[in-house]
Amino acid sequence: MQRKAYVTGVAALLAALLAGCTGGPDDGGSTDDANQGGSGTAPAAAEPGRYRTLPEPCGAVRQDTLGSLLPGIQQIADAEQREQAHQGRATLTYDNDRKVGCRWKVESTVATDYLFVDFERVVSYDSAVSDDDQAQQLFAARRTAADLPEPTVTETQPPSPAGTASPSATGPTGPTGSTGSTGPDSPNSPQGGPSATLGGTASGTPDPASSATPIALQPRVLDDLADEAFLDDELSSSGSTATQRTVTVAFRTSNVIVTIVYEEQPATVGVVPDSKELQDRARKLAAELADSLGE
Repeated sequence: MQRKAYVTGVAALLAALLAGCTGGPDDGGSTDDANQGGSGTAPAAAEPGRYRTLPEPCGAVRQDTLGSLLPGIQQIADAEQREQAHQGRATLTYDNDRKVGCRWKVESTVATDYLFVDFERVVSYDSAVSDDDQAQQLFAARRTAADLPEPTVTETQPPSPAGTASPSATGPTGPTGSTGSTGPDSPNSPQGGPSATLGGTASGTPDPASSATPIALQPRVLDDLADEAFLDDELSSSGSTATQRTVTVAFRTSNVIVTIVYEEQPATVGVVPDSKELQDRARKLAAELADSLGE
């Protein structure tokens, strides 16, 4: 009987020792590593973007707006061909909920006009970055890539004193029109010719056609469109005959980025597309698309 009592006492002592080595939440022991130094709750996921789908791109532009942007549509006599011109051509896409676009090309007696509209819905795959923030970063990168110039002011020449000839009236060797003339209409002047572009020619010289309102027509950030927007305007030559102006308006509303590219190439050699006219048309379309997305 004494041996049995001894064994029972040893077993009790071992059980007590094991209980003291095992910690728990109530005795100050270790807890789950995931909860150390924190509240134990997972961080909240960033807000999703406002838009979950995109509009049908070829139907997003109103027919009367298309008629203004593409005047040649009204000159198409055949009703079926005119309807096809209105419909445009959808661009290839692999996910209609993420990126869609449509193109139009219409010829008229005076010019060929091109229109491209692109919708992109931005989705963030980082739970700490919202769709809107991701779209904002992407739009900022595109605005930087557009390389918008700093606004420049055209300097006005002060009037010449009485009895002296104006510098613009004489060239290096004599009056304007003589050999060596560098007047604004001279073939030797970088300002002459159809290569004049918005805010400058290919050589960076201000466009005399827009010198009256240079800042208003220069490529720039637009403060009155959607969450943020910018406009670019470029004049280019295809070979030695065709002059083409391209106006691009891009804007972001929440997590959707819309890009409009509007081009015009006159049928007559030497004719330069009017910058203000094309910009006004493109900006009107941009405002309409921004309003439709907000509905």
